[in-house]
Amino acid sequence: MLASINMEMETIRLDRYYSFPSYMDNLGNTKVFVIPKKNSTLNGSRKWKDTMREFVENTMHYMEEYHQRSNSESGFAADKKMLGWNVAQRRNDRIYSALFCTGTWHNLFNMGRL
Repeated sequence: MLASINMEMETIRLDRYYSFPSYMDNLGNTKVFVIPKKNSTLNGSRKWKDTMREFVENTMHYMEEYHQRSNSESGFAADKKMLGWNVAQRRNDRIYSALFCTGTWHNLFNMGRL
């Protein structure tokens, strides 16, 4: 969705369900912070290997960066409590737009840019 509006991310923090080399490759130049699964290997792209090396060699700094995602998670939880647990839209394109706007708003708000 971001590529369709010509927008790039500098960094992204993903939970362990996304700790696969293929996800890293799909994100292009975006710096990815992910906690690897227990059975993760070093098989994969150079970006995957570099990320895993950084996780092992500089764990504390890596974890500080990774845990910035807790701000976004808190924002999503607050939205769900305030606005309800369902998206009021019916069409798929409107549902995706509503979710994207909510996520963007909270990420910008939690980073102090607004």
